[in-house]
Amino acid sequence: MNSKVKTNYSPFLVCSTAMLLACALVASDAFADDQVRSETVKFADLKVDTQAGVEALNRRIYAAAQRVCGYNASSVYGPSIWRNCVRPTIDATVAKANNPLLTELHSGHSSPAVTAMNK
Repeated sequence: MNSKVKTNYSPFLVCSTAMLLACALVASDAFADDQVRSETVKFADLKVDTQAGVEALNRRIYAAAQRVCGYNASSVYGPSIWRNCVRPTIDATVAKANNPLLTELHSGHSSPAVTAMNK
């Protein structure tokens, strides 16, 4: 028995599938780096008991996290890098700093400890 099966794969579908697989491989390679990267954020020159000092420290933390994570806002991977690296790094750094004013600035709301300090 002789049968012919004709498959009609649209070039668009084939190309789209290939691009999707290529992007998935690149993305997985980008996050496969097991090397721990770090950067020291210096703040001895800042008065971290003032709003201005804490705002300057916050800017330094954000900038350091972006450098360590390789964040590029214009990259197609930017949102993923922000969500999976930059944001958790900033959160951990703010928690480690254990500064009520910095925590308030980072969280966007006043904590009872900060309110008591400011009275």
